[in-house]
Amino acid sequence: MDNQSFRAALDAFLQAWENSSLIELETFISADYQAREVRGGDIEAFGYEESVEGWKQGFAYVKGEQAEWDIREVSVITMKEDETMVILYATIVLDGKPMETGNMFFNTFKKRKEGWKLVRGYIETGVSIGGTDLKIGF
Repeated sequence: MDNQSFRAALDAFLQAWENSSLIELETFISADYQAREVRGGDIEAFGYEESVEGWKQGFAYVKGEQAEWDIREVSVITMKEDETMVILYATIVLDGKPMETGNMFFNTFKKRKEGWKLVRGYIETGVSIGGTDLKIGF
């Protein structure tokens, strides 16, 4: 695997997220993206269009509240030569204080002709890092 190109792509993806830049972030999402999200025990499947809409709403909230993202890289796992999974924890910081819960993202990126693209995702919402819910070394 080309670790340097993946690292550069991941850093650019995270920068777009931190900047709440939908235009930049969208360039990383594959048109055939498929995901599952667990929210309150309910599991929802969605694709590219719903994903972009979700990012749009999240970014609008962060910008509207003059908040910022706290995104933590938990792990990067090479699955195949052209596929890498990234586990991220993200929450929103309002008035200098992180929210009590955030989301765990298990994002799979695949190397395509046009670069690394987010092809699959699994998201657990409402995860707490402050209490005993989650212990991942930060």
